Amino acid sequence: MSFTSSSATDSVFAFRSILKILEKKSLINFLSAASPPRVLSMAELLETAQEVSKMTIAHEIVVNRDFKLQEVNFSPNSLESRVKETLHKAFWDSLKEQLSASPPDYTHVIQLLQEIKETILSLLLPRHSRLRGQIEEALDMELIRQEAEHGALDIPNLTMYILGTMAMLCAPVRDEEVQRLRGVTDPVQLLREIFRVLDLMKMDMVNFTIQSLRPHLQDHSVQYEQKKFQELLAKLPNSLDHTTEWLHKAAAEVSASSWSSPSHPEVHGSPAPLSLGAVSRSSSTPSPMSVLNQGYMNLLRWEPAIEKYPETLLMDQARLQEVQLQVNQLTILAAVLLVSSSVCGSALFSSPGFVDRLKRVTKALLEGLPHTRFREALLDISNHVHQEVSESLLQLGYPAFTSDKSASLKGQIRSIAEDDNAVRSVIEQRIHSFLSLHLSPSAQNSHSLPKGLAPIQEELLEVSHRFGSVIHHNRQVYGPYYLAILKKVLPRSLMFCYNCTLISNY
Repeated sequence: MSFTSSSATDSVFAFRSILKILEKKSLINFLSAASPPRVLSMAELLETAQEVSKMTIAHEIVVNRDFKLQEVNFSPNSLESRVKETLHKAFWDSLKEQLSASPPDYTHVIQLLQEIKETILSLLLPRHSRLRGQIEEALDMELIRQEAEHGALDIPNLTMYILGTMAMLCAPVRDEEVQRLRGVTDPVQLLREIFRVLDLMKMDMVNFTIQSLRPHLQDHSVQYEQKKFQELLAKLPNSLDHTTEWLHKAAAEVSASSWSSPSHPEVHGSPAPLSLGAVSRSSSTPSPMSVLNQGYMNLLRWEPAIEKYPETLLMDQARLQEVQLQVNQLTILAAVLLVSSSVCGSALFSSPGFVDRLKRVTKALLEGLPHTRFREALLDISNHVHQEVSESLLQLGYPAFTSDKSASLKGQIRSIAEDDNAVRSVIEQRIHSFLSLHLSPSAQNSHSLPKGLAPIQEELLEVSHRFGSVIHHNRQVYGPYYLAILKKVLPRSLMFCYNCTLISNY
């Protein structure tokens, strides 16, 4: 039976089931990041962890369109894999011995049938009352125990009924796997495979329900997260210490920038990063919105080893760190292309497919690397770019590079790894400047692209959309908390203006 739209009651029931399953899988950072002024009891701690877990799950469903429950697969040689395999083998070997005994021992089989029954029933919705009654009757555990005591337990008949019920309930993608189980004759192997496929069916049910509930959750996510966060603050009043520190640092940076000229000239088509609303027209005091935006932009230069992430952004920390990594990689990619263009000349650089080939090579060598590994990556990139240039020159009939020009191309690419590299600094400034324009909820995609970033336009627009979406949702949820903190940092006149702006942006 394929999944179809369910009633509101079914949706609520299914969502509660999702929370029960996913709470066990959520990694909660909030409690460890908070600084509670008192010691929580074990009951309070567990209750708080559950509330954080629910908020995290709801947030993940709304923000991450690709979010779904997936099977955990350990590496074949990992300790977890070996322990799991050893325990499972011991259990199934024991079951085989019990069934091979004379007379057979059905103790473990009865326990397994009970678990299978409970799992199948958990896949049903409230409207499936008739089917629930049929399953209760067919898998009557009291009757099964009596049959086992008299040596009359018909395992093949029970497993065939179970497979038939699974075939009715499973999504079409599982039809083939359920059908394949009908050919398994060994009862122990069959029971083991039934458990494996039932686990997949549970994930299918959860993921379908997530998909169905996402529009509803999106409509209420801001109010829900605010309510849950306020409940957490009531238990952990000092839970915004790192957020306060984050905004204080941003305010100091914006104030400092207002007293000095930008270190780089204004980028074509967009202002310098720190000038976005940095000062009011009548004063050198930073505006509240510019402080908050500066704080958001600082997340793209975050150093987790020495800085504590703001509590209000913990649920998006992994997402934002991925954006940070992508921005760093795009900076290197754009710098490599800019250097290559200046050395190779417009004739070669504009030849069909040349830029695309350089991008593929550079992106492949940067894929999955942290910024600390860029130096060694650029060694390989310089060699591959030089090879691509040499081959293209030969194909187009142009003279080959001299040894001096080859050395210059490789040297300039490798020097991009240096922190004070001028090309890298300018490219990074332009990328950050472009991203800063997408922090506003009303930001449009019509912003002109800064000079030198055209070759990475597609990738940059994708990153700016991801970054802007996360920030917009965060601003909606936690805007009132930021407002309360900024009231203590900035003059009241500016806070009134910010409050109006904040409300209008909702």
